[in-house]
Amino acid sequence: MAKISDEQLKQLVEAAIFVADEPLSPEKLQETVLLDLKVSQKRLKAVIDELQLDYRPRGVQLVKVASGYRFQSMDSLAPWLSKLWQEQAPRYSRALMETLALIAYRQPITRGEIEDVRGVSVSSNIIKTLTERGWIKVVGHKEVPGRPALYATTKGFLDYFSLEGLEDLPSVEALSQLEEQQDIALPSQHPLQDLH
Repeated sequence: MAKISDEQLKQLVEAAIFVADEPLSPEKLQETVLLDLKVSQKRLKAVIDELQLDYRPRGVQLVKVASGYRFQSMDSLAPWLSKLWQEQAPRYSRALMETLALIAYRQPITRGEIEDVRGVSVSSNIIKTLTERGWIKVVGHKEVPGRPALYATTKGFLDYFSLEGLEDLPSVEALSQLEEQQDIALPSQHPLQDLH
């Protein structure tokens, strides 16, 4: 196996993460660009940590999400950077976002359980949209008559919302405060009020 200096390793890891179409995990880096090089997991982690520190004061940062590491702009720059794109980010209905929140916080969950909390039926289009976006998937079937599908979020969901894991989801209290700050009236039976 070939050897590589720390500086070259840092440059290679930085470039690989920069050009990748999706987040790169240390394992994926080891299996691809570092395959023929003598690089321990400990050394790779040290290089990634150093890169994160290097980018911390910059407008672009190296962040860890569920699938690995990626570069992304600072959230605080979004109002200005959004002017680079002509099209607006998709706007999702309240029903879709409530359904996604219930799946995220109560997974695995059936469609019927979502409907029980929301008090209304869940449109097939909502489930289809969330599935097509790669945010939810069927992870099994509940052992009750009819064997309804159990839904859970995916790594794609975590990546999209810049989360490493479900433990990084905001608390229900924080979500309620955010809604109050945005002057959004909570319905009398808001689905997040029942979450643990």
